[in-house]
Amino acid sequence: MAPPVRILHAHSTFTLGGKEARAVQIMNSLGDAATHVVLSAMPDALGARAAIGPAIQAEFPGESAPALYGKPSLGRYWRLARYMQDFDLVLTYNWGAMDVVGARRLYAGALKLPPLIHHEDGFNQDEIVRQNPKRVWFRRLMLPAVDRLVVPSRRLEAIARTIWKQPAARIERIANGIRLPSDAEIAAPLPIAGLDRDAPGVVIGTVAGLRAIKNLPRLVRIFAAGAPGDARLVILGEGPEHGAIVDEAVRLGVADRVILPGFVRDPVRYLGAFDIFALSSDSEQFPISLVEAMACGLPALCTDVGDIANMAAPENRPFVRPPGDETGLVAALAILCSDVERRASIGAANRAIALNEFAEDAMLARYRTLYGAAIARGGGRPAALG
Repeated sequence: MAPPVRILHAHSTFTLGGKEARAVQIMNSLGDAATHVVLSAMPDALGARAAIGPAIQAEFPGESAPALYGKPSLGRYWRLARYMQDFDLVLTYNWGAMDVVGARRLYAGALKLPPLIHHEDGFNQDEIVRQNPKRVWFRRLMLPAVDRLVVPSRRLEAIARTIWKQPAARIERIANGIRLPSDAEIAAPLPIAGLDRDAPGVVIGTVAGLRAIKNLPRLVRIFAAGAPGDARLVILGEGPEHGAIVDEAVRLGVADRVILPGFVRDPVRYLGAFDIFALSSDSEQFPISLVEAMACGLPALCTDVGDIANMAAPENRPFVRPPGDETGLVAALAILCSDVERRASIGAANRAIALNEFAEDAMLARYRTLYGAAIARGGGRPAALG
């Protein structure tokens, strides 16, 4: 048997958000074909570590490895480049890992370095309206060092081509996929702390990191204005915006109907308890939470950001509204709450799309093929990832 390939993962943060969950999916799917070393630009943000399978060989060297953060300098980049030499493949994720890309760009001629694949998933609050010009120029200068640039959405693909000036041949768009829940799992969801499923009333729910870019106070306002008095809002997730969400619920007099159970693992196992999925973000690209909701047969009330309008079934698109149109979102929620048959038909259409287009196995196969081909181009062993 061929020895396992050695892969370096460099992340902005390794908390269990959407992109980290996908990275862990891929790590787990490689089994004993690969060993992994994981670096985080936020060394204490390692929540996704617990989702790595027990049989997967993964190391977290922490301070013994070169830091991903700090002012760019030739010395820092040299140390990062030398560290890369011990691997068959380097995977970098988002802006926080771009110094690794920069190190390869500067020193690939001086050192024998492995192929590098860079992944971009979206932007933080500070780049919703306009991208940071310095970051744009840095990407333009450094991305020629990568074997491939992976994006999940058509919008990011367009940004990569038109703003970052990357050639189409360098860009790989791979839609996010999930483990599709069975009918039995949907019919018998796991219990949610604080939610009485036997109580009357519609349950509106979301899965999100409680961060400003998700704009969950907006969702509270929409719920307060558009849902009937016996409806409940469930927000699965944790993060720094918890207090702001609670404050908005108190201000609007709905605190007793807004439930914040915290983080849950494998959220798709809980979504069957919802009647309506809601997403109120200021920015998204290809949200895994929406794919999970669609796979569970839910209608979705969403802000029109990223690829959401193209992801949802045509029947669902009237309920995808611009982020600034809270009046329209309130009206759309009121319609969904009042029409059980419409909810069911939209949910069925969404589930059909998820089953046909967003299966985890197809996504993982594309990543394994992509990574194996990159290793082959770098002189490694592509068959090891087959």
